[in-house]
Amino acid sequence: MEEQPNNPMHGVKLEQIVTVLVKYYGWENLGDMVRINCFINDPSIKSSLKFLRKTPWARDKVEALYLDLLNKKK
Repeated sequence: MEEQPNNPMHGVKLEQIVTVLVKYYGWENLGDMVRINCFINDPSIKSSLKFLRKTPWARDKVEALYLDLLNKKK
């Protein structure tokens, strides 16, 4: 695998992203921040991954939220 030191998303799986966001924000806050049903009604990692893999606009929002969180932690 090629090194990409300037790409914080390199090597990070979608499951890791969702898990970190849920741990930091919780499902309720995450559902308020990204208004998608799989974060609001009976949320789970599995249902979220299934939806995010099929829905590029939602995945983009979740990835942007993750990047914002990384920047906050710096």
